[in-house]
Amino acid sequence: MPWTKTLLLLAALSLAGCGTVSVATYSDNKPVLVAEDFFDGRLTAHGVVKNRSGEVIRYFNADIEAYWRDGIGTLEEDFVFDDGERQRRVWTLTPDGEGGYHGTAGDVVGAGKVTVAGNAMFLDYVLRIPWGDDTLDLHIDDRMYLVNPDVLINESRMLKFGVRVGEILLVIERRRT
Repeated sequence: MPWTKTLLLLAALSLAGCGTVSVATYSDNKPVLVAEDFFDGRLTAHGVVKNRSGEVIRYFNADIEAYWRDGIGTLEEDFVFDDGERQRRVWTLTPDGEGGYHGTAGDVVGAGKVTVAGNAMFLDYVLRIPWGDDTLDLHIDDRMYLVNPDVLINESRMLKFGVRVGEILLVIERRRT
């Protein structure tokens, strides 16, 4: 059974690469990301979607209206993709009592976990996407970094069964009016 050894080797290599950077690594970085400040008002997002080999397969722009009421954040995101497809996602950010948030949206399975430290915010969730005549659940590892008071860079890894199947890279800009 030579394939058994190959599978074990692949499993060991994939586990060895699972070490991940914690959001706490960025706790001393500035500018400090305060979700209630950055995600408040009009924002725009511009990004690309890459397949598992890193090829850009789509690009998009989005308008975001963000606001907070009674300590609960809402992000209304309206996406327009290069092929004309439109998508809307409305996030609700509820404080978790530990300095982070629970993030929910219509196409998110359960609640995502949002952690914040320094200039970084990580969001870990499961996104349900259409797939043929069915749906597919992807684990999303979102990592956001505030690079100045008005610009945030977001990189997302999309995983299925722990295997990277794609990436999203985008920039979110605050619009001061």
